[in-house]
Amino acid sequence: MNMKSSITNSSIWNIAYPIIFGNLAQTIITFTDTAFLGHLGRVELGASMMAGLYYFVFSTLAWGFSMGVQIIIARRLGEGKLQRIGVVFEHGLFFVLLLSILMFSLLHFFTADLLNYLIDSPNIYQAAMQYMDYRHYGIIFVCFNFLFRSLYVGLSYTKCITYSTILMASVNIFLDWCLIFGNCGFPEIGVSGAALASVCAEISALIFFIIYTFKKLPLHVYALFQFHKLEGWLMKTILKLAFPSMLQRLISFGSWFLFFALIEKMGELPIAVSGIVRSIYMLIMIPVFAFSATGNTIVSRMIGAKKQNEVMPTLMKVIINCLIGVVPMAVITICIPDVVAQIYTDDIALATASVPVLYIVCGSAIFSSFSFVYFEAVSGTGNTMPALLIESGVLILYIVFIYCMTTIFKVDIQWVWTSEFVYAFLIGSFSFLYLKHSKWQQKKI
Repeated sequence: MNMKSSITNSSIWNIAYPIIFGNLAQTIITFTDTAFLGHLGRVELGASMMAGLYYFVFSTLAWGFSMGVQIIIARRLGEGKLQRIGVVFEHGLFFVLLLSILMFSLLHFFTADLLNYLIDSPNIYQAAMQYMDYRHYGIIFVCFNFLFRSLYVGLSYTKCITYSTILMASVNIFLDWCLIFGNCGFPEIGVSGAALASVCAEISALIFFIIYTFKKLPLHVYALFQFHKLEGWLMKTILKLAFPSMLQRLISFGSWFLFFALIEKMGELPIAVSGIVRSIYMLIMIPVFAFSATGNTIVSRMIGAKKQNEVMPTLMKVIINCLIGVVPMAVITICIPDVVAQIYTDDIALATASVPVLYIVCGSAIFSSFSFVYFEAVSGTGNTMPALLIESGVLILYIVFIYCMTTIFKVDIQWVWTSEFVYAFLIGSFSFLYLKHSKWQQKKI
């Protein structure tokens, strides 16, 4: 096997840094909501986290579908079949429209009963419902935002993701400040204000994507928005590729929601601590998610260009660059954990209780640089079913570990969070073994 890669570090960063900004969009919403609501109290902090995770579990279906579209677009780009890119994207638009309507209906009619079953604390439940009363309206816009991001990532034409993120973050921060605390003549509506601000931010991002696409993208080159006839075989191909990815992300983030639901049963302090830690953890993990998506795109494109022998050395390059992005953020957090925690709360006891957990998640983020890149590369080969099977098996062990720690052994919250190490080690190990020993090189999509 050729142990050299024709992909340069600058090429990797050119794909990754706009994805970093794209991932930063949702993370900034979480960060801003958590930072503002943490100053209202532990209940508001815990409620926004639980409701936000619950919402994100549903949105992962759109994320998973968009990953399938992204893989095919990247493959067509590598093959030089540019006119087929628009056809694939339009099929994605049709499916996402149906999916978004379905998920809105589920959130609108079943959220109250589901959260009542999953949340023990009456105070957290009430605040979570105030959040979801507004937040669920954003699900339609989120679905289309994911699809547009998949188009631009698949094309490696990702500057617009940077611009959309800046817009989205600006709208969310400004409206959070106005609506949570009642500034600039806006009503003071607390938790509900955070949710409404997030919906407005998502709407602004979608409007931007639409305008940018029509103004800047060469529509005729990719045959975009030419109203092609739906091709049954193509939709079947997209769904065959995307469905395992959709199910995988649903199971993955559903398991993470269950993780926090089990923590919520430990009391209001542990769930408040986890709300702070989750927000910081997601910020540190931004490069991990971005370089993983980069690896996914590059692998698909390289297979399309018949460069399968370069995949493994290229993934090592991606991992090294990922570490360059992750390590500085983790080290800063480790050096000043008290300062970082106090961004979110004036409660000294809450900030102090968060510090040991921060040490753990910083280590986990560094370790995940290896694991997540290899795991996303499995999907990038077009073999999304093995990726689903790998994650499903790992998550069973992950949930068993969490249940034992929270319910049987009833350990302190920092030891519960060591589950992130367990997950990263298992997912990385199985993915590496798959890439090293299975016959994925000739997968056609």
